[in-house]
Amino acid sequence: MLKPLITVCGTTGVGKSKLAIELALHLAKKQFGDQGWRGARVINADSMQVYKGLDVITNKVPQSEMEGVDHLLMGFKDPGEQYVVGEWVEDSLKLINEMHQKKEVPIVVGGTSYWIQHLIFPNRLAKPNEAPSTSDTLPWDPQLQDAIQALPSDLRTLFENLPQEPPSAKADPDAAFKLHSLLLLLDPPVGQRWHWKDTRKVLHSLTIIRSARRRASDIIAQQAGSSTASQPRFRTLCFWLFAEASYLEPRLDSRVDDMIEKGLLEEIRELRRIADAATQAAVSESTSPQYDYTLGIYQAIGYKEFHNFLDNSSDSIFKESVERMKISTRQYAKKQISWIRNKLMPAVKEANAQADTVSLYLLDAAEVDKRWEDRVQKPAIDVTEKLLLGESLPDPRSLSQVANDLLNTPDKSAK
Repeated sequence: MLKPLITVCGTTGVGKSKLAIELALHLAKKQFGDQGWRGARVINADSMQVYKGLDVITNKVPQSEMEGVDHLLMGFKDPGEQYVVGEWVEDSLKLINEMHQKKEVPIVVGGTSYWIQHLIFPNRLAKPNEAPSTSDTLPWDPQLQDAIQALPSDLRTLFENLPQEPPSAKADPDAAFKLHSLLLLLDPPVGQRWHWKDTRKVLHSLTIIRSARRRASDIIAQQAGSSTASQPRFRTLCFWLFAEASYLEPRLDSRVDDMIEKGLLEEIRELRRIADAATQAAVSESTSPQYDYTLGIYQAIGYKEFHNFLDNSSDSIFKESVERMKISTRQYAKKQISWIRNKLMPAVKEANAQADTVSLYLLDAAEVDKRWEDRVQKPAIDVTEKLLLGESLPDPRSLSQVANDLLNTPDKSAK
């Protein structure tokens, strides 16, 4: 029997953390089901909230609002340090196993739905340590072998002697670009997926190719097409908090204004100081910076939007930066919704074709101030209790009109 997992996903500004905390507090009140599930801890699934400090730009839930509920995998990475999906999944699985052994219910919450999907469904990520080890008896894929033979001599030498650590795109852009060019020639679908500055992912993909003697894209495609690829690790409840654009976008604009009042600009200046100090230290010591300060937290919305303002603090540049941040926030929310509808929903549908193991519920978070309790909190608690008690779950389309409309919409391909 699969053990329970609760996930909470959706855009920023819909109350994901609030719901996760409310569920955890409710589960602490008593035992549920024959297995005696009681209590919960929250695992962060926001790729920006893994970084230390910087609570405003990453929209972390304040400590005062956590109400004693443990929040894990939050605020433990240094700015500039990369932390990719495979690492997060591995760390999350360890924590989930510990919770299950204590009969606690893990609640995974965050806006990085890509991470959540890879946690729910195994075998979607090709890993170097899972690829077959190279040997004289392991054949090369013929098309890959032809591509290797066609490489320029310098790139072929690079492929045969891949670095142990990814180069810094800022300190050594030539090496980073060369590594990405190699991946584009050997595995175009994967090469087009990663930015050339994302050297860790680029090197990861090349390592898979060399170890497996196959393209990483072929391995992923084979896993996605296998019958085991769609089977989840856990009996999963996925709560998708959703608000129509007419409700959400004004809320997002107000959130940006609130972030500025709470110290956003001070955090952005601190990020700039950290990056500049590390770069200057590396130059003086003739070494490369420990981290790439174009990645990680430096991809957070707000940093690049206020870049010009840090150099020219005029009122016009400030207003322009604020507007750019609001536009970026709205665009990111649309991308978050698109991922859920076009990737996560089809994956859930595929898994449930064999057995109802993943239940996705859309909760109407349009009027969070007026209708939170009856449209979000109560339905989520009711469904969670039914799952842990082994009772039949309600039809996800029955919770609201917006749930019925969106969950009935034909899906695009998840591939």
